[in-house]
Formats: sequence, structure tokens, C-alpha cells
Amino acid sequence: MNPADIRKMTLPELKKELLVLFRTQFGLKMQHATQQLTNPNQLKRIRKDIARIKTIMTEKKADI
Repeated sequence: MNPADIRKMTLPELKKELLVLFRTQFGLKMQHATQQLTNPNQLKRIRKDIARIKTIMTEKKADI
């Protein structure tokens, strides 16, 4: 995800997106464990997206 797009989101939208990413990450981890994951770079991308969203959520909470 693009950080500029993430910054435009509100806190409830960010929480919802974070839940979606956690579910996606869980699914990818299960695929990786059963050796069905075709693109291992997806895990890295999802982890970075989660970190971006958490960072921006912290910034937004500090602004309030």
C-alpha cells in the first residue's frame, strides 16, 4: 500500500484494514507451512503494510 493513501484514511478505516491484513497474513503463513505458497515475497509485503498502518495509527493518535 502507498503511505500517502494510508494517511488519508481515518482511524476506524485503518483498524478495519489492519484486521484484513492480519487475516491475510495468517492465510499466507498457513500456505507457507504447508508449502503451498507460490510467492514468498507476499509475506514480506504484508508485514511491511501492517507496520506502515501501525506507524500511521500511532502518528494520528499523537496528533489528537
